[in-house]
Amino acid sequence: MDESLQKLWDKKTLHQRKDDFTAEEFYKERGGIMAEFGKIICISVGILDKSDKIMIKSFAGDDEKKLLEEFGEIFNRPKLRDVILCAHNGKEFDFPWIARRFLINGMQPPKPFQLFGKKPWEIPHLDTMELWKFGDYKSYVSLELLANVFGIPTPKDDIDGSMVASMYWIEKDLFRIVQYCEKDVLTLANVFRRMRQENLLEKLEQ
Repeated sequence: MDESLQKLWDKKTLHQRKDDFTAEEFYKERGGIMAEFGKIICISVGILDKSDKIMIKSFAGDDEKKLLEEFGEIFNRPKLRDVILCAHNGKEFDFPWIARRFLINGMQPPKPFQLFGKKPWEIPHLDTMELWKFGDYKSYVSLELLANVFGIPTPKDDIDGSMVASMYWIEKDLFRIVQYCEKDVLTLANVFRRMRQENLLEKLEQ
């Protein structure tokens, strides 16, 4: 980060850090989950069709703007123009995070991410965490926990989200991050299918 952004980070996180962390230490812990200070290095998407197969594709790399451009292009395909997005905690994190990074990079977010002027029932977003709450707004349930109670293999058998930053900046192992993201997508799809009492998807179709 440049010096001005560092100062803004220091100011924004002062009350969260208290005396436990320096601004630099806290950035390593939490910087990656704040759209104003983070960076997208991988987006993995899964497309489900009526044949009960899932096609998983990842957009990854150091050039965030190029990554977002390529990701945004998929929504220009005729079959995906009216697509419904699904994620775990997507309404609180994934969807707004991606939309903000588009704007920060000087680009218009794809149509499914544009919410201005839409009624709640017109927003094409599904959130498995919200579905699991059944109206209970007090609890947070991780995708890993839902996978476990549904008997679905865990997506965290190698790394988890807390390890992504060090895996990228220190280990420089983007491939491993992509694998982690793709496992998450398959797990998400199977959690959603389990909620619908449907058969699980057992393998990736590239």
